Amino acid sequence: MIKRSIVIIEDDADIAQSIRYNLEQEGSFHVTITTTGEAGLRTVLEHPPNLILLDLNLPLMNGFEICRRLRREEATAQVPIIMLTARTDETDKIHGLGLGADDYVTKPFSVRELMARINAVLRRTEGNPSSVYDDGTLFIDYNHFIVRCQGQEISMTRKEFALLKLLAQSKGRVLTREYLLDRVWGIDYDGETRTLDVHIRRVRQKLGIDGYIETAVGIGYRFVEAGKQAAKPLKPSEKP
Repeated sequence: MIKRSIVIIEDDADIAQSIRYNLEQEGSFHVTITTTGEAGLRTVLEHPPNLILLDLNLPLMNGFEICRRLRREEATAQVPIIMLTARTDETDKIHGLGLGADDYVTKPFSVRELMARINAVLRRTEGNPSSVYDDGTLFIDYNHFIVRCQGQEISMTRKEFALLKLLAQSKGRVLTREYLLDRVWGIDYDGETRTLDVHIRRVRQKLGIDGYIETAVGIGYRFVEAGKQAAKPLKPSEKP
């Protein structure tokens, strides 16, 4: 049996060792522990794992920054990330999920709950094809720059396609405006944030049908599969 790899980025040795022990007891995981943000980032980029357990309060580089950097790299953009933190404020959770985390677990937590969340995230992410999106109405070929809606091929600029791809590959999850600007325009972009809204509007117009890209008021946008559109835009108090 091929073991799935998990990298734990956690500076509390007792917590890290406890998690590793329980994961390795299952017999299906190979676990690596790093104790600083810089070491964790370097380890993950050199050998992308199947999943990352990421503490937020780390020396040298915090977990939010690590998550942001990993989501910018093609090799790690789709690697599942579960954030571990003592922070219980809802804004921190929204920020973490908006940066691209797949789940958020607050300390103290039971090992059984964490194991269940790890297995749930792996089932969800490993079951999703990464090369295309196709629901019968909308088709997106991520690798070949192709978009078809209701059978008609749609021409998009590179940034429009990048936005649609990023949202579709993170379907169901709210992506913040900052995250989208960072991933599509780059961290050094210093233009108007209204540029993002203009591009989102153009993508919606080109698709020619309602739905798919929902507005999370005051936060950003999310992609919703056909038939699962919300009745109203998401509000900041609503969880992704």
